[in-house]
Order: sequence, then structure tokens, then C-alpha cells
Amino acid sequence: MISIDELLHFEELLTDEQKLIRDSVKQFVSDKFSPHIENHFNNETFPEELIPDIAQLGLLGAGIQGYGCAGLDAVSYGLVLQELEYGDSGLRSFVSVQGSLAMHAIATFGSEEQKQKWLPDMAAGKMIACFGLTEPDAGSDPGAMRCRATKIDGGYLLNGSKMWITSSPISNVCVVWAKCEGDDAKDIRGFIVESHLKGVSTPRTKNKFSLRASHTGEIIMDNVEIPENCLLPKSHGLGSPLNCLNAARFGISWGVIGAARSCFDTALGYSKSRISFGVPIAKKQFVQEKLVTMATEIVKAQLMCFHYSKIKDKNKLSPYMVSLCKRNNVSMALNIARESRNILGANGIMPEYPIIRHMLNLESVFTYEGTHDVHTLILGRGLTDEDAF
Repeated sequence: MISIDELLHFEELLTDEQKLIRDSVKQFVSDKFSPHIENHFNNETFPEELIPDIAQLGLLGAGIQGYGCAGLDAVSYGLVLQELEYGDSGLRSFVSVQGSLAMHAIATFGSEEQKQKWLPDMAAGKMIACFGLTEPDAGSDPGAMRCRATKIDGGYLLNGSKMWITSSPISNVCVVWAKCEGDDAKDIRGFIVESHLKGVSTPRTKNKFSLRASHTGEIIMDNVEIPENCLLPKSHGLGSPLNCLNAARFGISWGVIGAARSCFDTALGYSKSRISFGVPIAKKQFVQEKLVTMATEIVKAQLMCFHYSKIKDKNKLSPYMVSLCKRNNVSMALNIARESRNILGANGIMPEYPIIRHMLNLESVFTYEGTHDVHTLILGRGLTDEDAF
């Protein structure tokens, strides 16, 4: 037999350190997360008891330099996210939101004082963060946000709501984006908002059919007073939160390969043990064609992520490259989940196999951090120089 890694010749591309990081996360997921994921998915819970272990492995804000963060290169961080999502998209989402969104926002647009105050505790898992951009009436069009920050003596008054916010129900701090009124009218700025402040509530979103092993909620702000030093001073305009989204989107591009590989591994193993018409279904041409197509798409996605990671480490990764990678890889993973479910037949919907869980999760990943169609329009604008939004 030949494996996907042998088709890719992937081990030869990685350094010993990158392999060690990947294998450490793989072991953590296998030993401590995967045995309990079915229970968490069924009960709509996230394994909060594992947060200290996640932090101990250096996975929170892993791509950030300094402030107690691991400072991993892009390939290493991508491999981390891939192994986490092999377990479940909810686990990868927790790490992505903490590091690539909330911590990245503070590291990129915060003052040195803010970085020193918040990033070490976030990296240690002592402070759980969320990222508030999406609103009930402003999903794919974040520029239409209604959340407002009004300048007052000594600070700002925040009003508005955010929804579909990963980790908000367990967060200690929210990075919130709002349009300023007054002297900075209509300028979108970032704010650090502690969840315990008067007027802040973070209710949990219940009865989801996707990302059930992930806390999703809202951020509701009713006349919340925050001091001046909670404004991210380097944030200006919609480009600031979109900068954070690009960091997270690239991580998603890596992560979903993990979900795809989990589905592929399950389908491959099942095809060799399932006997139909007297032989394993792996001997059937239709099944082999599906497996070959899935393996091909995974290899292509892996190569794209590896190549773009090298470009990212040179600070030359463009938003168009990120859109291309996110659009391709999430679609690839969702299609592989569906084909894998097909190979398992009726068993593909049963919880003892991870495929239906990955498929349901990927329906959300297909939508968040820019829908498939939005990334199509981004790339279309880049290729034609015509804006179709």
C-alpha cells in the first residue's frame, strides 16, 4: 500500500522540529480529545478541562513572536491546526479564534502596554478571548455593522451586538469592532472589552447541528463604558479586522485538510473490511475511483498550504492567495466528507464513525471567515479588476 504522505513525499519536506510539533499534537488529540468527542458533540459541550494542556503545548497564539507565545513558523502552525481538526473543527476553531483572531488583533494593532497585559495570559490559557465582528444584519458585509462606539470623557461607550461568536460564552475578554461616532465618525476601530463589565452579556447559541463541540454565542453590549486604553490604537478602518480574518482564513485552509484526512482514513479502512458480493468493496472500481480522487485532492491542498506557508514566512502572502486557499480547501474537505459518507453507506451517518460529524462541521466552515461565494467574488475582483460585490 501507498499512503497519502508517500504520494506527497511530505516527510522529506518537513524539518525534524516540524515533525515533532505535529506528532506531539497528533498524540494529544488521539489520547485526550478523540476518546471524548462523541460525548461533547452529543451534549453541545467543549472540553474546557483540556485548555491548560492546549496552552502547555504552546498552541495558543503559536504564530506570534514573544509575550509567552511559541513563535512557530507558518508550516508548523498549519500542521498544528491540521491535527486539531483531524479531531474536530470545534477544537481547531477554539485555538484559531484565540490565536489567529483575538491575540493577532492585539499583537498587530495594540499598544506595547496592551500586548504586555493581555498576550501572556492568553497564551497561558488563563484568559479566554473571542472576536466580535459578525452581526445579525452584517455577515458577509461587515462594513454595514451597526455596533457603535461613542467618545466620552476618559473612554468610549459601546452599544450593539455580535453573533456567531466562537468562545464568547466562556470568554474573559472580547476583541470587538465598532464604528466610532464623533470626531472619528464612521471609522471602524477595535476595542478590548472585558466580559464582566456592566452591560456586557455573552449568551450561548444552543441547538446547533454543526460545530456542536464548540461554544458559540453572542456579544451584547448595552451602554458599556470602557477606558481609553482599551482602544486598539493602530486599528483604523475595515482593513484592520480583515487583516485578522486573513490570518485565521489561512489557518482554516490548513485545518480542513485534517478533517478531510480523517474522513478519507475512515473510508479507506472501511472499504477494506466491508464485504459485499463476497469481496471487500475496496476491490470495486467505483470505490477505488472515489478514493483516488480524494487522495489527489488532499495532496493538492497540502501542497498549496505548504507553498503558501513559505510565502507567508516571507511576508508576501496576499489576501487573494488566502482566498484561493480557503475557498479551494474547504470545498475540497466538504466534498471528501460527502464522498466518504457515500462509501460507508448507511453506516456513514452513525456516530461511531467521524464522517457525519466532520461533514456537519464543515458546513459551518464553508460559511464562516468568508463564505465560498464571497471568496469567489474576491478572486473575481482580483482577476478582472471589476468589483461584483
